Amino acid sequence: MPHSHLALARPTLACMKTIALPSGEKVPALGQGTWNMGDRTATRAEEIAALRMGLDHGLALVDTAEMYGDGRSEKLVGEAISGRRDEVFLVSKVLPSNASRRGTLEACENSLRRLATDRIDLYLLHWRGNVPLAETLEALLALRSSGKIRHFGVSNLDLADIKEFTSLPGGEEVATNQVLYNLSRRGIEWDLLPWLRAKRIPAMAYSPLEQARLVEHPGLRDFAENNGMTASQAALAWLLVQDGVIVIPKTGNRKRLSENVAALRTTLDESQLKALDALFPPPKRAKPLEML
Repeated sequence: MPHSHLALARPTLACMKTIALPSGEKVPALGQGTWNMGDRTATRAEEIAALRMGLDHGLALVDTAEMYGDGRSEKLVGEAISGRRDEVFLVSKVLPSNASRRGTLEACENSLRRLATDRIDLYLLHWRGNVPLAETLEALLALRSSGKIRHFGVSNLDLADIKEFTSLPGGEEVATNQVLYNLSRRGIEWDLLPWLRAKRIPAMAYSPLEQARLVEHPGLRDFAENNGMTASQAALAWLLVQDGVIVIPKTGNRKRLSENVAALRTTLDESQLKALDALFPPPKRAKPLEML
């Protein structure tokens, strides 16, 4: 298949963990989110520099969405990856309000134009709206057949919804479910995450630092200081230990990007994982899927 591999043969990537998609294609376990990027002219150059620096370090999965800044994030990503498209595993999303058959096709074309590319590697339904999942899936399959997208997936679908999606013709080929997952949001561990693992569908964890709130958590800060790491590295390293989880922290700052990359070299042992369980207990019952 054309464009089916990433140019990841860079010396800085020796410690990059990869996650296999259901197709067998492998993607970096640590990628880059772009929510709230591209909104301010004053920070644009630094945001582009941070994204490019991320690519230099192998954070080749870049996640965006048509919703982010009404397309401004996609335009920023398009500029950042210009000349380096074949290095990137590009993820974008269609809004539920656009997720009719015709609307999905049009939304994808608009995203391709803003991203200045001829294909999106992974295209997601951003969350479930009023359009039947079967209709959205029909459009996603059509986009894949035409080569406009290479894989499709979903975001913010709870267990009942993703079971419904995967029961539809072609739905079993879903490549990921992008959900809110971090130390302070562990609800998916009760039923959704085990189900995804059993089906070998990766979870993609957005807001892994809880929009930087975890970085200020006193208990996590103490844990990190006592273990020779930063709070953000501890939070990211905890996610990177999990089976079948892709992590997409967002930063438009090169210094913080370097800190995120260092999480790849931060290993947590059993006693450290138990200490984090004590600070952030796993769920004791099922609860509705959380969203930000």
